[in-house]
Amino acid sequence: MEYQDIAIGLDVGTTKIVAMVGRRNEYNKIEILGIGKSKSVGVHRGVVNNITQTIEAIREAVSEAEHSSGLKIKEVIVGIAGQHIRSLQHNDYITRLDFENVISQKDIQKLIDQVHKLIMQPGEEIIHVLPQEYKVDSQAEIGEPIGMYGSRLEANFHVVVGQISSIRNIGRCVKAAGLNLSGMTLEPLASAEAVLSTEEREAGVALVDIGGGTTDIAIFKDNIIRHTAVIPFGGNVITENIKTDCLVIERQAELLKIKFGSAWPGENKETEIVCIPGLRGRDPKEISLKYLSQIIHIRVCEILEQVNVEIKNYGNEEQKKRLIAGLVMTGGGSQLKHIRPLTEYITGMDVRIGYSNEHIAGGENGIISNPEYATSIGLVIKGLDDKKKYLCTNAEMEHRYNRYDGNPELISTKFYNKNRRLNFEEDQNHKKKKNKTKSFLEIWADKFRQILNDTE
Repeated sequence: MEYQDIAIGLDVGTTKIVAMVGRRNEYNKIEILGIGKSKSVGVHRGVVNNITQTIEAIREAVSEAEHSSGLKIKEVIVGIAGQHIRSLQHNDYITRLDFENVISQKDIQKLIDQVHKLIMQPGEEIIHVLPQEYKVDSQAEIGEPIGMYGSRLEANFHVVVGQISSIRNIGRCVKAAGLNLSGMTLEPLASAEAVLSTEEREAGVALVDIGGGTTDIAIFKDNIIRHTAVIPFGGNVITENIKTDCLVIERQAELLKIKFGSAWPGENKETEIVCIPGLRGRDPKEISLKYLSQIIHIRVCEILEQVNVEIKNYGNEEQKKRLIAGLVMTGGGSQLKHIRPLTEYITGMDVRIGYSNEHIAGGENGIISNPEYATSIGLVIKGLDDKKKYLCTNAEMEHRYNRYDGNPELISTKFYNKNRRLNFEEDQNHKKKKNKTKSFLEIWADKFRQILNDTE
């Protein structure tokens, strides 16, 4: 098996670290070759707070994934999350002096670079600049401006910002674990790859990923990312409340939440009791299931109220921005009993639980399609897509020059489709330099690697 045919996603979460190895089969489904999981003890709310423990946890998860897949893992694509992540909307433009030539990727990159120069708060760094809609001169709502004529190129951007120290710490942990960093992406965007359909993105949908330490939100409309947010609490807050209110240890509190917990206290009767073994010979402890569900209900409502605030901040109440597909919940917290009707009640939106079944080969009966693995699967999908883009770009350029011998007229006849025009001069430079056209994610990943190198 060629290493270029597989991708490894590394989800560094608050409760667990997952390393997942996957490839696409002949039916375009993701075949999971191996998976490794370890307890995350060095990460708090998505942020590394103990480098040594995190490195060891990464090594443990990767080692288990290597054993189950039979492959030596060399590089990984890592997800970024944490309470330090925030987003903003920004509009910017450039004036093109060579307006007699068509708009190229070079012009778009110049505009993106200009956005990267925005002044952020101390200690913050722009990590993603995602173009949403373009405007060329007086023509608005353009999805792809390449190949068009115009003197003024303008765009609305979704800008994702994070603490550079937190990002560096994750990168250092990966490198110290003996791994290369092939790419990085926002975890809610990775989860969206795993559980959302194209139709949902087009109609408008809010993805809510309830993890252990944070709740990540990604909102799509017209197949474009419109809003992202990170709420700095998740399932661990519920567990902590059960632990303190019921006077049990953390492991018992987690078991109570998973096996007997409910987000809707109305279904339990006062007489329903669960008995917890006492510690070191002490008497067993009796806990009312109604009381347990009341504790859970309060915390879940707090999380969902914050989710509702973010959806309103996006502008869901405006007719044009209405999220027709409603809300999709994923992550470990989405498995809590009765959380779906409670979410529908609080948000007033249609809700479904997001599984990765449609992307996974034979995943219907396995644990891999479980919502808690959505981010890991999404990272594998992103990694495979990035490799496919790289291979397709190089193969297309080789085919173009071998077949047409660099004749610009023949190339334009074959490849100037959908109002796009290839810039022959740029193609010639491509042939000389043998470089692919980089995606926004790859450009940022290169920038991130440079940041890591500069700090060594």
